[in-house]
Amino acid sequence: MRRSTMGRALGCAALLATALIAGSGGSAAAVPPLEPAPPALAPPAGHTLSAVFAARGVQVYQCTSGAWVFVEPAATLEGASWRTRGRQEAIHFRGPSWESTVDGSLVEARAIANSPVPGSIPELLLESTRNRGDGVFGRTSYIQRLETQGGAAPAGACVEGATAGVPYRAEYRFYSPSSGS
Repeated sequence: MRRSTMGRALGCAALLATALIAGSGGSAAAVPPLEPAPPALAPPAGHTLSAVFAARGVQVYQCTSGAWVFVEPAATLEGASWRTRGRQEAIHFRGPSWESTVDGSLVEARAIANSPVPGSIPELLLESTRNRGDGVFGRTSYIQRLETQGGAAPAGACVEGATAGVPYRAEYRFYSPSSGS
């Protein structure tokens, strides 16, 4: 494992441990059947669902000029199929980036559409900006963040420089170009 990747993985693990100790619970939630995404978050035609993961982690915020400002996500992703449920398969971190812990493939993306979720972080459609490797994320073109629970910035005043990891859960759906696209 490269030194920078190892550092990110250790940082994610530390933040997740903090969230678990803070009371977010320790058991993996069952992944519900796929719910339809809001139409505004649909990837364009010519892209096929290639992977679905359940995420559990924290959204990290820092107090800057008296307000909580988003810094980065730190989450683990587990496969949502019966064959892979409960096994960590990827980490999600600053970028935003998703890196497979099984095959080392990586995708970085940028948000291109969102749908608000009261009391939680918004659902998103993201477009790939960079891929690495031939594994699960090697051909990812679009990502949906759906079924979000929690993760919204802390309410109220804050002390300059303070950080907070707010527990969240989400479902991530990864899309790749359809054959012949």
